[in-house]
Amino acid sequence: MKKIFNGMYLGKRVMITGHTGFKGSWLTLWLKELGAEVLGYSLEPNTSPSMFQICKSEECITSIIGDIRDEDNLTNAMIDFKPDIVFHLAAQPLVRLSYIEPKITYETNVMGTLNVYEAVRKCSSVKAVVTITTDKCYENKEWVYGYRETDPLGGYDPYSSSKGCSEILTTSYRNSYFNSLGVRTASTRAGNVIGGGDWAQDRLIPDLVRSICNDSPLIVRNPIATRPWQHVLEPLSGYLLLGALLLQDDANYDSAWNFGPLDSDILTVEEVLKLSIEKWGKGSYKIEKLTNLHEANLLKLDISKAMAELKWKPIYSVKTAINKTIEWYKYYYDNENANMQLFSINQIKEYVNEAKKKQVLWSVE
Repeated sequence: MKKIFNGMYLGKRVMITGHTGFKGSWLTLWLKELGAEVLGYSLEPNTSPSMFQICKSEECITSIIGDIRDEDNLTNAMIDFKPDIVFHLAAQPLVRLSYIEPKITYETNVMGTLNVYEAVRKCSSVKAVVTITTDKCYENKEWVYGYRETDPLGGYDPYSSSKGCSEILTTSYRNSYFNSLGVRTASTRAGNVIGGGDWAQDRLIPDLVRSICNDSPLIVRNPIATRPWQHVLEPLSGYLLLGALLLQDDANYDSAWNFGPLDSDILTVEEVLKLSIEKWGKGSYKIEKLTNLHEANLLKLDISKAMAELKWKPIYSVKTAINKTIEWYKYYYDNENANMQLFSINQIKEYVNEAKKKQVLWSVE
């Protein structure tokens, strides 16, 4: 495991913002398996249960509970740790919550990113930054084809527009500061990730899991909406691959990158629900129009740039992604003393082994 990604993370000092979140928790476990020394900087987990706590991630890394809106605390943490690379995941990640709390959304997603970049400018050890945004940063025109990295940024709702702002900020700091400092900087745009350990509100699989546990039907507000569903390990493999290339001081990768599924794996909300319920063996849903808040019906990513230039590609079909996700939750709920850290690490190993079978370059040891 330590030799994949060209062995670039073995012994490296890696800082993750948002390490207590869903994606951050998985990234933390994977980086530890790669032999990295990890510092996490984040708010307390905002769900209970949370993957971070269930997997006892604080036992294997240095964890600082802090707010990326606190520039001084963030900067001091970074300077003290002296990371080689920063993965910036911390965010307010929910569309519907952004309508309720737009100010916090912009403060976190825009000014928080600014604070991370200002800290990087003051920390001479940092050689690379990978900033995670979203597929929703694009101006959504309900196109039938996938959005490319060169398509216009936009965002109807506060969350999506805040991520578009973050992308513009990244480009500005790359051109204005990071290029001259020798800091390689990339942004990543992923689709709707699924996987065990997510309990956030207003996300399809976590909402389904809660409905199954409560023995009540899931209320579905937009069953025909399509999303680029993918297992959480898919974009994480892209982030890690990109980070490894940036650490090699290669300016060819200083740009924005899409990580998503193949077009054949773009499913509707209802299709994902049916597959999930079939895998679990129980569950139900009913369709109701609950709100007038805007959400896109059609959203796809064009991943041809990552496939051609990074030699990255999806490993799991959407059905396999759903199966792995439901297996995680079922194991957690069916086993009172389940070792979910070990179970999650084993799922990472299964994913890496599948990548090796497909002869994906990053998986070569």
